[in-house]
Amino acid sequence: MIQKSKNQKNLAHSPSRNLSNERKDRIVTSGKRKTAVARAILTEGSGKVSLNNKNYQNLQLFDKLKIEEPIKIAKEILGEDKIKFNVSIKIKGGGEKSQVEAARLALARAIVQFTKSKELKEAYLKYDRNLLVADIRQKEAYKPGDSKARSKRQTSYR
Repeated sequence: MIQKSKNQKNLAHSPSRNLSNERKDRIVTSGKRKTAVARAILTEGSGKVSLNNKNYQNLQLFDKLKIEEPIKIAKEILGEDKIKFNVSIKIKGGGEKSQVEAARLALARAIVQFTKSKELKEAYLKYDRNLLVADIRQKEAYKPGDSKARSKRQTSYR
């Protein structure tokens, strides 16, 4: 019989692992772009948005504007008073721009789920389909014997 360590003994029976205790006052969504994966947790609050525990206002200008797009559209469609939530977005993998795109997708999906507004969903799709639908394009695989996916070895006929 395999011996369980002290930490493993009653993990399955601990109350923290009970799925029925899961909080209902938060919305969890995800977004992907290339190899970047973002998970957004939306809770009711004052309107703070953080990426990896940092305020999104500290990003570069265009990255900041990309993150603001779903929020500004929601404020325009629903009004300032309906946008009372905090969003914490955790991002892993990918490059800088892919992480911003994944975060933007997760944020927009969370806002739509929170507000349950068909009008907002249609506005997002009309403005930019990639706010709600993931761009699934991936880098093409290298071929054997070549340096890149499409390039071929040079030949010399002399």
